[in-house]
Amino acid sequence: MRAHLSNAAYGVLDYVAWPAGMLIVAPIALHHLGSGEFGVWMIANAALTIGSIVASGFGDANIRSVSQARGSGDITALGRAVRGTMGIHLVMGVVVAAIAWALAPLAAERIAIVDAGLQAACLWSLRIASVLILIRAIETVCVSTQRAFERYGAAVSASVVGRLLALASAAVLPLAGIGVFGIMAATAIFLALALALQLFQLSRLLGPGVLAPSFDRDALTALLGFGVFTWLQAVAGVAFAQADRLITGMYLGAATVALYALCAQLAQPIYGMAAAGLHFLFPYVSARTAPDSLQRVRRAIVVAFAANLLVVATGACVLLFFGGRLLSAWVGSSVAQAGAPVLPPLVWSTAAQGLSITGTYTLLALGRVRWVTFLNLAGGAAMLLAAPLLVPRFGAQGMATARLFYGPFTLLVYVPLLLLLFGGTCATFRARAAVAACEEAGQ
Repeated sequence: MRAHLSNAAYGVLDYVAWPAGMLIVAPIALHHLGSGEFGVWMIANAALTIGSIVASGFGDANIRSVSQARGSGDITALGRAVRGTMGIHLVMGVVVAAIAWALAPLAAERIAIVDAGLQAACLWSLRIASVLILIRAIETVCVSTQRAFERYGAAVSASVVGRLLALASAAVLPLAGIGVFGIMAATAIFLALALALQLFQLSRLLGPGVLAPSFDRDALTALLGFGVFTWLQAVAGVAFAQADRLITGMYLGAATVALYALCAQLAQPIYGMAAAGLHFLFPYVSARTAPDSLQRVRRAIVVAFAANLLVVATGACVLLFFGGRLLSAWVGSSVAQAGAPVLPPLVWSTAAQGLSITGTYTLLALGRVRWVTFLNLAGGAAMLLAAPLLVPRFGAQGMATARLFYGPFTLLVYVPLLLLLFGGTCATFRARAAVAACEEAGQ
């Protein structure tokens, strides 16, 4: 239990480190950089985040493959999985980074039309961000492998320190007259050093040969059969997260988008804290699908769901009862008043998604990735279909209400989970998991 609590704590730390640091650094950076360069910094970070998600979508597949190999004691399969993931992420990282590098001049021209100096800073900031996409893609292999060994402290410590140092540079360097290009250059240095430390830690754990990229056919088949769906979920998640803001902007304008985005950002930690804190369940269950592990797996899932429910219920109650006051303290009373009808449906939708975390991680560990992907895509599609009907009539509250169509779909993950875990005997558990894995791999 102590190990699980430690892993949960490190997972939460990984989630909160950047937004908490941003709350402190953003006002300082804005004051000394000015709105133009600060905006460029935010755009470069957004490009880095989106590009990293697209280039690093096979981390969960690596966690599952390494966890299963570790659980069965198959060191050869474990090494093949890590090398295969490294090969996939190197290829995807290079491709996405090259596309981002090539598009940087066009983006810089659009972002800074009349200011040549700002345009140059934007160009090179975006190009640095494109290089960082490749660094993040490789880093994901290190982090996911450490997590598969249920070593969350080793997985996130170097990454968190690197990101916090990068944030600190955004607060300190402008004091010396250094602009956004210098901040992004410092970010690249800190993240590269963090990656070097992670590679060193992983080489000590597994041996240096395991880090060499490989394209072994069997390993790639297993990784792609599972990872294509987790990658699709990650990319769809980014798209759906931005789609509600785009729809709101199209119908209601930029000012309403700002109001909606602030309310959505306030509600997001309900899901984020649960997802980060319970991520350890994924490698834990992946490594324990043998028949004699069924009772332990059941107990772990029940305890995890209880913790999941507690975290989500606490966060939802705080925002439902005190969300207005929090908004007022954060961005002012006028915004809080306008956001009063928008926040509650966002809280309920986010809470439903957050409550699905235990089921989602368990199904992924048992190989039911297609079911999880289908439900997430169905929920997003239902939201997109409802939004054009509700937004013109109810405004931002209509968009928030459309989000309510998303959450209930994700809760359906518990239907196959209950059938899989409690619909048979211990003797059939391993067979069920194996059949599920074969189905997902298309075998």
